[in-house]
Amino acid sequence: MLTKQEWDWLATGSEYQMAVMIQQLLQENQVMEAKEGLESLIEAMGRNDRRALKSQLIRLMVHVIKWKCQPQKRSSSWAISILSSRREIEDIQEEVPSLNRDFIESIWDKCFQAAVKEAELEMRKVKCHFTSLTWSEVFEDEYILSDDEQED
Repeated sequence: MLTKQEWDWLATGSEYQMAVMIQQLLQENQVMEAKEGLESLIEAMGRNDRRALKSQLIRLMVHVIKWKCQPQKRSSSWAISILSSRREIEDIQEEVPSLNRDFIESIWDKCFQAAVKEAELEMRKVKCHFTSLTWSEVFEDEYILSDDEQED
């Protein structure tokens, strides 16, 4: 019988292989061990979803920061990245409703700090004097190139 730590370790490898192992345990009528494996698998999947949302939120914030700090360098790729990150976050939230606005607000400051550092590195250490971003700036404002900003 595997321990909780062993199940957790397996979950870091392959969720698919873990599910196959659980299926095999069920076929062998080892219900209690399969239940422990299933609990670890669910926890691991939740961690992955939270990590994915956090990653997309940072990516989204980075591009909003760059958009605001370097208006002369705005590009369609930045606008596309903003839209793409928003869509990815919405997709994650559809699959995992608990990763809602309250969850995002709970990780907001940490993600913002990471985004500022990343944006500054991408902008070649140009200092951006943002102390925060609003929900509207990140999730609602439109980021499109004006006619005089259109790329060739």
